[in-house]
Amino acid sequence: MIKLLWVDLEMTGLDVEKEVIIEAAAVVTNNKLETLDQYHAVVKQPQIHIDRMDAWNQKHHKESGLVDLIPTGKDPEVVENELMALIEKNFDPKDRIILAGNSIGQDRLFINKYFSKVAARLHYRMLDVTSFKVVFNNFYQISYAKPQTQHRASADIQESINELKRYLSFVKI
Repeated sequence: MIKLLWVDLEMTGLDVEKEVIIEAAAVVTNNKLETLDQYHAVVKQPQIHIDRMDAWNQKHHKESGLVDLIPTGKDPEVVENELMALIEKNFDPKDRIILAGNSIGQDRLFINKYFSKVAARLHYRMLDVTSFKVVFNNFYQISYAKPQTQHRASADIQESINELKRYLSFVKI
């Protein structure tokens, strides 16, 4: 059975050289996009990273309540080890895991830098829902009315899965 590892990270910004991960969520799905397992954690980071977030990140992460949870979050090493436990539970050790998500290339940069054990298990191929969005929106004028989320990792993953299901509903093979 084909499985996908959906990941969404919330970060203090987009620059992988300056910013850090503040929330991580993962969902394992089968080829019918049914959830088999899931994980979520807020990542503890030094206050300096929170203080230097840009205005967009300050606004969204405060409104969602995420900023208030960071001081009591889990250490990044613990989060990586727990993600590895999820992977080891759901994937064969020889599997190169396909990473899935929306604009997943950005998350992959942070995974490569901060979660190297997770990165080592990933296939170079990724399933990026954004590619489907570009094709369906621009070629066929089919869109997905994405509900407003609070930019929290678990909700964002579920919306990405729902969005892919919408686009795939138009594919007849």
